[in-house]
Amino acid sequence: MSAKATQPTRVAIAGASGRMGRMLLEAVRKSSDLKLSGALDMAGSPAIGTDPYAFLGDASGVLTTSDLATGLAGADVLIDFTRPAATLAHLDACRCSGTKMVIGTTGFSDDERARIAAAAADIAIVHAANMSIGINVMLKLVALATRSLGPDFDIEVIESHHRDKVDAPSGTALWIGEQIAQARDVPLKDVAVFAREGHTGARPAGAIGFTAIRGGDIIGEHTALYAGNGERIEITHRSSSRVNYAAGSLRAARFVAGQSRGLFSMDDVLGLG
Repeated sequence: MSAKATQPTRVAIAGASGRMGRMLLEAVRKSSDLKLSGALDMAGSPAIGTDPYAFLGDASGVLTTSDLATGLAGADVLIDFTRPAATLAHLDACRCSGTKMVIGTTGFSDDERARIAAAAADIAIVHAANMSIGINVMLKLVALATRSLGPDFDIEVIESHHRDKVDAPSGTALWIGEQIAQARDVPLKDVAVFAREGHTGARPAGAIGFTAIRGGDIIGEHTALYAGNGERIEITHRSSSRVNYAAGSLRAARFVAGQSRGLFSMDDVLGLG
């Protein structure tokens, strides 16, 4: 007698009509072990009531909705790349329904991140400022470089994104900064420099500077620049497509589907330790 076939993980997508939502929909459609169970969008969106696979010339069997109960019905995991307010509303609904979450939304305050951590006492959540597999490997390289180069190197974090991105610095840039600060054993808030204008004086020792560039259709570029005397090191990650974010998100969905509760990072998903 043959073994029972493994059931696919049922996935709901928040912000389904957005650029990232559509990339996720296409990735789920191509997957053999994931199945779309729901699609959420904001009330008033032209996508409400339509099949989320319509733009692919296909049918999913579900309709895009703004009703959380309907969109989450039957879902094992919700993948959410929206805005903080929407994500927190989805978080409360998932906590009630027992639906696990992959959160790629950025721009949360400390209090909002604490709400996510509290919800992880009841449901499993993967929360990362960037789902790209490459970015997460970059973070490991940044921590290694920071520890190895020591305090004699000045560090700047430079990020570039499309004109429509609403938060700055990006969540990923702040995440890089946090890795650098942790490697130096200092709180980021004590050493971060987010703006320079006018007569600023000499650079403070140990400062971590941030520069945010916004323009065009830049998907995402992040550089950790280490400037020493007579030499400079740059660790850079460039995204040429959102496909890498979708691929990482699906790996996170597969991972979190196997957890009962807890707050996880992409380190956990990728086994980076």
